[in-house]
Amino acid sequence: MSGKDLPWTDGDTLPDSLLQAAAVTLDAELEWLAASLQARLAAYFGQPPSSPALPDAPPLDQPGCPYAAALRRRALDATERLLVALALAPSLRPQLLDVLWSRNDTTQRPFTEFGGVGSSSTSFQPSGETACFLLAGDALGLRLAAIRRLAPESRLAREDVLRVGPPAVGDMPLAGPLVVSPRFLAEALPGLPVPGTAESGIPARRVFSGLGWNDLVLPAQTLAQLDDIGLWLTHGRTLMDDWGLGRRISPGFVSLFHGPSGTGKTLSACLLGQRCGREVYRVDLSQVTSKYIGETEKNLARLFEAAEQAGWLLFFDEADALFGKRTSVSDAHDRYANQEVSYLLQRIEAFSGVVILATNLRHNIDDAFMRRFQSVVAFPLPRAAERLRLWQEAFPAAVHLDPALDLPTLARQHEISGGTIMNVVRYACLQALGRGDGIVRPGAVDEGIRRELLKEGRAS
Repeated sequence: MSGKDLPWTDGDTLPDSLLQAAAVTLDAELEWLAASLQARLAAYFGQPPSSPALPDAPPLDQPGCPYAAALRRRALDATERLLVALALAPSLRPQLLDVLWSRNDTTQRPFTEFGGVGSSSTSFQPSGETACFLLAGDALGLRLAAIRRLAPESRLAREDVLRVGPPAVGDMPLAGPLVVSPRFLAEALPGLPVPGTAESGIPARRVFSGLGWNDLVLPAQTLAQLDDIGLWLTHGRTLMDDWGLGRRISPGFVSLFHGPSGTGKTLSACLLGQRCGREVYRVDLSQVTSKYIGETEKNLARLFEAAEQAGWLLFFDEADALFGKRTSVSDAHDRYANQEVSYLLQRIEAFSGVVILATNLRHNIDDAFMRRFQSVVAFPLPRAAERLRLWQEAFPAAVHLDPALDLPTLARQHEISGGTIMNVVRYACLQALGRGDGIVRPGAVDEGIRRELLKEGRAS
């Protein structure tokens, strides 16, 4: 995977001068975090325990520093800056948190109040509990204020800077990892691979793309409908909360993407998320559904709770597996399957974010569900002009096209999807590499098309 494809970077790199400026600022922030942690521990284990004021924050006066600029742009106060430094410490200075590995001599267990995620032996991963201890120690009033700082509706979460991720099953909410937003990191430390903590135990996988919005080759009507979803991602909270529409309509946005395989449904969902600063998670229905009664509902509850906290865009591929046309109820299994679908619909309607359901065939979706969707977006096979653009942009710059390769004729003659075109390009480029001349020849492209049409059950 290249740096361009990493979810926590925007693909740019810091010049040496700005990298040094960022290092100076971050060094001061981490030294301040270490001093604050030592002050908290000394006071907490003192006799009697006390709640001292933490050290003052260092100035953000390093010229040209993108990290300092990102903090100033959001007007983060000292407490918010300290929380961001705590979340970044495992990646930037992991030894700083080693002191929190201490064990309680009385219980012979780690200190509950120190928090932490998992049992990694390499570095201490701070959780919401770790943040509460740092800010409050054992003072209940300060702890309540710290919890408010970490709530899903807090300023840090609303402005996509930092959040508490979903906890493991059965744990309390503050047991989740302290996670800095990839969007904030891409702005504050562009080009540096400083990942946040991965989500665990969730039946979904994050998807992203190295392509950009301008790489989408879709009809104008489809692009316009995607723009509508983008408007909701950007302004939905204002519409619902500030304008008061939340009293009259359901809190989220549900869209159905339908069209043949390879027409850009998954890519469009990924790019919508990237364009609006949201992480996109593709739901694995095989992990969601279970033959055991009640397990499917538990899996869905965990998924939507995590998505609600993190602001994910949820993408259900092959949605007709759950939303297909229903048959008559003939046994207990059929009744339970309908209960699962009803529960999923309830969670989707209560979800305040965006849910995208994708299917290859619209008519496979039960008509009773269609009224629940805010938009239905068609992804047709590309037309000749669109296919020509796909052919022209598909080949990597390192290869040479044989002058006899007639891309306009290919675009006119073969009604195939963008995904199919990419499969043909892969085959033809591999043939060029195998010959060692780096030239894509018409014969290789024709053979690639023939193979793809056979796969689809069409005559070449």
